Amino acid sequence: MANYAHPEVLVGTDWVAEHLNDPNIRIVEVDVDNKAYDEGHVPGALAWPWNTQLCDTVRRDILSQKQFEELMASSGISNDTTVVIYGDNNNWFAAWAFWQMKIYGHKDVRIMNGGRKKWVAEGRDLSMETPKPSRTAYKASAPDNSLRAFLPQVQTAAERESADLVDVRSPQEYTGEILAPPGLPETCQRGGHIPGARSIPWGKAVNDDGTFKSFEDLKNLYGSEGVTGSRPVIAYCRIGERSSHTWFVLKYLLGFKDVANYDGSWTEWGNLVGAPVERGAAAAKASYPRAS
Repeated sequence: MANYAHPEVLVGTDWVAEHLNDPNIRIVEVDVDNKAYDEGHVPGALAWPWNTQLCDTVRRDILSQKQFEELMASSGISNDTTVVIYGDNNNWFAAWAFWQMKIYGHKDVRIMNGGRKKWVAEGRDLSMETPKPSRTAYKASAPDNSLRAFLPQVQTAAERESADLVDVRSPQEYTGEILAPPGLPETCQRGGHIPGARSIPWGKAVNDDGTFKSFEDLKNLYGSEGVTGSRPVIAYCRIGERSSHTWFVLKYLLGFKDVANYDGSWTEWGNLVGAPVERGAAAAKASYPRAS
């Protein structure tokens, strides 16, 4: 992991196993749903359901500053706590939690490389106990919205070809063949992709064991599509969670300076009246603004 731009944001399963009883470390599992956690988890780990504790449940948005502070305080996390996040699906939703923690300025948050998949494959201890941490006081920073892309910014980027747009969904979603992965309810009125966006599925950034690919492999993956970090990058998916994984890779592993996650993503763009949409793969490849 030493070759990454910011290797400090990743820890291995060995490191986690050695720090299970460290009082200044809080481990959190974030999954697609909590069934996996309930079947056994890293000893001492809390569970944050992404659809109830990592978003506003009334309006479509991430946590507000006040909601974030409450989540941290109720989880026994102080401003100086080291938070280690992991999850299923190659740390898909772990990255979603990491992204929000960075938006609100938490200094030391890390992802367990390989996630739940690697921990289980190695035969490490699993616990059925749910921790009950003591409440803390927590004060979040004002949100750093430079880590987010909002609709007007994305519209401008698409119209002026001023940023590299990266669609991290499956190829079938990108071309418009399907509207959403099977079994997932958030959807859109139209399928396709933002004009000019490149299709680089988020899962290509990880190895078979769930760990992130090497710096060189990641550089080649995105560089082969003209995404080199020489221009601003905006990643998007369906609701912003898979694109937070790509955001993490580009910003922290490759060290790109200007990377934003468009969490409105395709459920916003694909429901807009009059929004330009491309379908298929060839058209986008021809019209995509190559990095200079």
